[in-house]
Amino acid sequence: MREERSYAIVVACFAAGLYLAVLVAAFGLISLGTNTEVIPDQAAGPLVGPVMTGVTVAVLLILLILTGVRVPGDQQRIAPLNALGAGVACYLAYCLTGGVAGALATGDVLHFALFAAGQLGSPYALTAGAAAFLIMLLYQLVLVGRFRQRGRPRWPWERPDDE
Repeated sequence: MREERSYAIVVACFAAGLYLAVLVAAFGLISLGTNTEVIPDQAAGPLVGPVMTGVTVAVLLILLILTGVRVPGDQQRIAPLNALGAGVACYLAYCLTGGVAGALATGDVLHFALFAAGQLGSPYALTAGAAAFLIMLLYQLVLVGRFRQRGRPRWPWERPDDE
C-alpha cells in the first residue's frame, strides 16, 4: 500500500510539472494568436500572472495527490466527473487568485471584483480549466494502467503465460 501511495505522489508531481508546461505553452500560443496580453491590466504588476499560474498548479497538485492516495491501487478507476471538478477548481482558482493578487498589487478592493470578473471569460482561464481536466484524466489513466499491470512493463517474449 505504501508503494502505491508513493508512486501516486511521484506521478502527481510529474503531472503538475506537465500542467505548468502546458499552461506556459498554451498561454504563449494564445497570446500570439489573438494578439492579447495574458494579464491585460498594466496596473496589476508583473507578478500577478505568475502568482495566478502558481496557485492554479498548486491546486491541481493537491487534487492529484488526493485522487491518487485516497483510493487503493486495485480500486483505481477513471472518473470523468472527478476530472471535471478539478478543471472547474483550477478555473476558479485562476480567476479568484488573479482578483486577489490584482487587489493586493493595486491596493484597490474594488479591483478584486473587476479583475476576477474580467478573467472569467478570458481564453486563458478557460485554458487553465481545460488543461487541468485533461491532465487529471491522463493521471487517472496512468494510475489505472500501473496498478492493473502489477510490476514493471514486460516485453511480449518475457510473459510466461503466453506459451
